[in-house]
Amino acid sequence: MTKEQYIKNLSVPKGKIDVVLDTDAFNEIDDQFAISYLIRSTEKLNTKAIYAAPFHNANSTGPADGMEKSYEEIKKLQELLGSNIPTFKGSESYLKDEKTPVISPAAKDLAERAKQYSPENPLYVVAIGAITNVASAILLNPKIAENTVVVWLGGHAHHFCDTKEFNMYQDIAAARIVMECGVPFVQLPCLGVVSSFTFSRPELEYWLVGKNSLTDYLAKNVISEAESYAAGKPWTRVIWDVTAVAWLLNDGERFMKTKLINTRLPDYNGYYCPPEPTLLCNYAYFIVDGDLKEDLIKKLCR
Repeated sequence: MTKEQYIKNLSVPKGKIDVVLDTDAFNEIDDQFAISYLIRSTEKLNTKAIYAAPFHNANSTGPADGMEKSYEEIKKLQELLGSNIPTFKGSESYLKDEKTPVISPAAKDLAERAKQYSPENPLYVVAIGAITNVASAILLNPKIAENTVVVWLGGHAHHFCDTKEFNMYQDIAAARIVMECGVPFVQLPCLGVVSSFTFSRPELEYWLVGKNSLTDYLAKNVISEAESYAAGKPWTRVIWDVTAVAWLLNDGERFMKTKLINTRLPDYNGYYCPPEPTLLCNYAYFIVDGDLKEDLIKKLCR
């Protein structure tokens, strides 16, 4: 890929594009919004496949269980959306090193699917969980670095005190593989950037509750989860993962501000390494909250 093409692929795409989504959908309550936003953005996004990503927190007994639960949640969302996009199970474990892939239906599908694309017509890979599936696909087929663009919600802002963020810290080896393989890479940092994209209970109840079965499911999930820890106090809830999909729709920077910077790889201790002088990425640094909410709500309420 030429340098000119690489920089072009770091820009928001023009026209209709093919997309795959890699999601730990059962991890919490925001992946469901991202899946719905993606599938409802048919004017620009042609969703070709969805991959279930591993995760391990209070909602799973381990990465394999998290992946299985995410697979089932994706299926549930598709029923609510009336869609039937091919869905693949992903990794049952994280990478053990930076050389050995975790073989899964998702990794094999992406490694094979990417062969149909080119630097001039790339496949866009939106990842909103631990990036194990994508890294494994790259190890299986290094051509992915030429034929795809990876948009990832992962890590914290570069000015934050560390990068012990859930998606990144679960599988640092995978993050390092993706970020240094030469694929055009877009980073949506969590704390310090995307953490500004929040919904309150009154917003959810006004804009989403009672509109349709999908919006009821999404809103009530957020309200139930937030009330479980807010204990009657005021709250807002970050809906992180929507922003990764929004980058693909960010014509004229209507949803976020971004800039080209030198990539900063994560180390294994929870911090960023110094900038890589030969690696450029597109880095989001500000979310335009109101405009993104307006577009999201409009599409969810169709």
